[in-house]
Amino acid sequence: MKNKKIFVACDTSNCLRINKIIKQLNSSTLKIIPKFGLQLFYSKNGRKFLENFKDDFWLDLKINDIPKTALSAINSVKDLKKCKYITVHANGGLEMLKAIKKESKKINKSMKILGVTVLTSLNNKSLREIGYSKNVNQVVLKQASLIKKSGCDGLVCSAQEAKLIRKKYKNFLIFTPGIRLPNDKSNDQSRIMTPIDAFKNKVSGIVIGRSLTQGNIKKNIQRLTNHLNK
Repeated sequence: MKNKKIFVACDTSNCLRINKIIKQLNSSTLKIIPKFGLQLFYSKNGRKFLENFKDDFWLDLKINDIPKTALSAINSVKDLKKCKYITVHANGGLEMLKAIKKESKKINKSMKILGVTVLTSLNNKSLREIGYSKNVNQVVLKQASLIKKSGCDGLVCSAQEAKLIRKKYKNFLIFTPGIRLPNDKSNDQSRIMTPIDAFKNKVSGIVIGRSLTQGNIKKNIQRLTNHLNK
């Protein structure tokens, strides 16, 4: 698994809980980068927590708005110097994606812009309910082409579509949430995969949340380590 990135989804607004998770992750043999989302970012103390965070992190905001507002959003996080990855949603359109990527170079040259495709909680039925006439694979591939054209650094999709995208884009960052250790519950995710199977599909990195953070974290890390070493 050399050069493969592993992210842990810290889906809580409890800063003490996050510190506990990160402390146990740092004591492991795996290099795991935290991913923080809307739950923390919108919380009373979350913004300050991120401002003072000393290590690299992924900020999962899924920015999706008109270009001008999206630019204001990306500028509002320019003080978060340790933010190495930030997400924008492909549904915002090509001009929004291009504008954010261009602006990001001015505020933080080391920050990677990741375009989000179809959420891993959705399936073909969900897309039909929203109004899409195409299936998940078709929509994700279309969104991937838009993200690539915009100049963004990579994309977020489920590991189920990653193999299709990798065939088309050989040197693109592909990060995949919806990752579960064997026999773990899928919870609210529809398109899931194990870490090993995801890496077999040529992903650049995986996002793993509840399989690590629920229950005994140290034991969960060991389960992940054993799984990856098979």
